[in-house]
Amino acid sequence: MNFQISELTQQVAHTARDFAQQHIKPYVMEWDEKQEFPLHIFKEMGKLGLMGVLVPEQYGGAGLSYFEYKTIIEEIAKVCGSIGLSLAAHNSLCTGHIMSFGNEAQKKKYLPKLATAEWLGAWGLTEPNSGSDAGNMKCTAVKDGNDWIINGTKNWITHGKSGDVAVVICRTGEPRAKNNATAFIVERGTKGFSGGKKENKLGMRASETAEMIFDNCRIPDANR
Repeated sequence: MNFQISELTQQVAHTARDFAQQHIKPYVMEWDEKQEFPLHIFKEMGKLGLMGVLVPEQYGGAGLSYFEYKTIIEEIAKVCGSIGLSLAAHNSLCTGHIMSFGNEAQKKKYLPKLATAEWLGAWGLTEPNSGSDAGNMKCTAVKDGNDWIINGTKNWITHGKSGDVAVVICRTGEPRAKNNATAFIVERGTKGFSGGKKENKLGMRASETAEMIFDNCRIPDANR
């Protein structure tokens, strides 16, 4: 087996390393002490293709492999774990789930905006009493004609307040039953969808962690 790092991976590592040194390192302590989420940094990383690393080029992404992806996270996280965490959450959770499981219409609509960081992504599963016990979620989605009505709260969500779009897992069946959950794409600005409490964390303070609240939030079936 050839364990030699490819020239492409080395080039990507160099780009991420230079960006982190120039645009992140000088502000690490300031962001941490103020618990500031530097959204503008992610917009700049989007211009370099770092926010859509695995997204195919046909959807506006960089179309790179996991070798480059893990290298980018390493180089960014070496300088600031918070930025590395948010970078990974955007790429793997929201963007990754739409890329892997979304239909073609959903991919065409959302991936170009996520890959360029025009939109920041979030992903919602965890609740106060159902982290590892996901089958017992209290956040529910009920079919209403051609729509779904979501009610409940998600907690400790990366980009819960600042995310432009979220992939949200809701219970659509009986508690702890088989196949009782469904994923929905919910855009910020949708009536009944809001960001709640921002957590005061011990570490990773420049990565936003907050509640997502759904109060009779109506989502079209096309977003399922």
